[in-house]
Amino acid sequence: MVFTSSSRSSTLRRLLHHPLSLYLLFIALMLLKLMWLHHNLHAYNITMGLLDNIIAIGSLLLISFWTWWLPRKGYKISLIALNLILTALIYADMVYYRYFQDFLTIPVLLQAKQVDALGDSIATLLQPSDLLFFADWMAFVVYGVARILTRRSRAIRSSRYGYNDLPYGHNRSKTRTRRFTAGSIALVLGLSLAVGPIYYYSKTWAKGLFDNNWWNVSMYNVTGLLAFHGYDLYNYAKDQIGSGPEVDPADVELVKSFFAEKQNQSSQADSTLFGKYKDSNVIVVQGEAFMNFMIGQSIGGQEITPHFNELMKESQYYSHFYHQTGQGRTSDADFGANISLHPLPIGSAFVRYADHAYDSLPSILKDNGYSTNVFHAYESGFWNRYTMYQNMNYDKFYSKNDFAQDDPLGWSLSDLSFFRQSVEKMDSQVSQPFYSFLITLSSHHPYALPVDKQQLDVGEFQGTMFGNYLQSVHYVDSALGSLVEDLKNRGLWDNTIFMFYGDHDNSIKEQAKYEKFLGRSLNQLDMEQIMNEVPLLVHLPDGGEAGTFDEPAGQLDITPSVLHLLGVSDQSYYHMGNDVYDGSSRTVVLRNGAFTDGSVFYIPSDDYIYEHGSCYDLSSRDESDINACRAGHDEASKRLRVSDTIITYDLITRLREGL
Repeated sequence: MVFTSSSRSSTLRRLLHHPLSLYLLFIALMLLKLMWLHHNLHAYNITMGLLDNIIAIGSLLLISFWTWWLPRKGYKISLIALNLILTALIYADMVYYRYFQDFLTIPVLLQAKQVDALGDSIATLLQPSDLLFFADWMAFVVYGVARILTRRSRAIRSSRYGYNDLPYGHNRSKTRTRRFTAGSIALVLGLSLAVGPIYYYSKTWAKGLFDNNWWNVSMYNVTGLLAFHGYDLYNYAKDQIGSGPEVDPADVELVKSFFAEKQNQSSQADSTLFGKYKDSNVIVVQGEAFMNFMIGQSIGGQEITPHFNELMKESQYYSHFYHQTGQGRTSDADFGANISLHPLPIGSAFVRYADHAYDSLPSILKDNGYSTNVFHAYESGFWNRYTMYQNMNYDKFYSKNDFAQDDPLGWSLSDLSFFRQSVEKMDSQVSQPFYSFLITLSSHHPYALPVDKQQLDVGEFQGTMFGNYLQSVHYVDSALGSLVEDLKNRGLWDNTIFMFYGDHDNSIKEQAKYEKFLGRSLNQLDMEQIMNEVPLLVHLPDGGEAGTFDEPAGQLDITPSVLHLLGVSDQSYYHMGNDVYDGSSRTVVLRNGAFTDGSVFYIPSDDYIYEHGSCYDLSSRDESDINACRAGHDEASKRLRVSDTIITYDLITRLREGL
């Protein structure tokens, strides 16, 4: 038999219009997009093998089985709509992952204006190869236009392909039965292919998957992307509907025992620094994406952070100070520093639990006679700050509308003008003693500093994001120098505890860039520390205790350490940070489960299996036996669980009331 071009075209049209063919095409296209997403993640120790593809297929069946129960037109429209929605979700996840190394969640989406505000940052994350995600859309458009241009009548189509107003055949009853049967088969098959393996994993190597707050990428490793989003939606609904989740009594006991042990270990009353700077003003500056690796470094004979370097001579510099942020990034750094609890594994505590009770630094200091104020020259609603800062008991939040836009830069106002106007307000509008918390903006991703503000010759990095980052940091350092000089001129410097720390990394992950800048090869430990270490500088009113401190510390340590210097006991508060002045050994735990105690550094694998992680000996900087990190890993996991329990279930008030 000879097939003509016309007959082949007719056969193709029949195939494309057959409901089963359309359904299989939908499944295949979505699976390819999920596989392409995974290929672009480059997630360590995570592969997408046969079982992962089976789970993905099962998830797609569960998402789409109901389309079979619709009439013909509804069936087609629903599959197209699902294609559009899932493609948008998968692509959004990929772009979000490139910046945050994480996936979108419901709490993040509810703060959509955070994503909108990224603006130029998002534009830099788009790549030409991303068009592959939308190849089928373009094909559909071409096909649709071709169909319109042919102007075939409904009668001709009905006679040629066997369609009429009745869906899938002339016998309405038989058609309904077939649709119901097909949808039911898809549902049962989806449950078998997706839920079955995931349940098995949760009872074997992924035990505790749904009981503990696993890192999102680790959850994805077990469930796949679609099931991950399904579980996220379930968790959000569970938290919001009715009276909310009930806390496990075992977790309450864990919280109680943790803080009882912490209080027993406290030795701050024996410290010579306890209360030495009582009633001093406190100024804490949170530097946007200000990382530690470039402190003390030069390029082309020019210091990158000359003012910071000079200030180090009369201050305490913590050379291994870690940011402990999660999805909330800048808001997480704020949360950790001022509340001394770990950020959430999903979303931002500022957004999700702004109405919960916390032992915040501004609230404690206000109870001790301080004026408490926060300064940030951006929209007051960003990261839900306005609501959260009210709960934290700040006297006033100076936001964008409180600053004259006399030197616009990037997101809002240049740090130089921001610092100048903030100090003016402290000097004229705020009573002493005061606590002032300042959040900078000029060094925000994608670091597009105007040419007239670029003062650094970055040499071979010119025109790259890495070079732009160095320019931005150099500019912020210059603004920092002006801030310190202004405080001195106004007579505020000598009676102020001044702290400056970075909030999170710069989202530039290319190892080759750091190797070229530092002039040496880097191993996994080097990169982990580079991406997680931010500087902490503490200047005391008399310039005392100056020097470099190599012991590990983290953002959660700021509140208990400030209270120590001011002579306010931390024992009655629910803080999880270390007091860096009490002389005790300390462990710093990162949100993803990494930790260091100064002797070892544990780097978890993306699959969240302890044995797949890496344990490094910090004295030799070589990888050691994984068992050397076991005790520290267990302690780190406990701390994250304690913190998550306190935040999620709003335990602080209940614990004080005797629960």
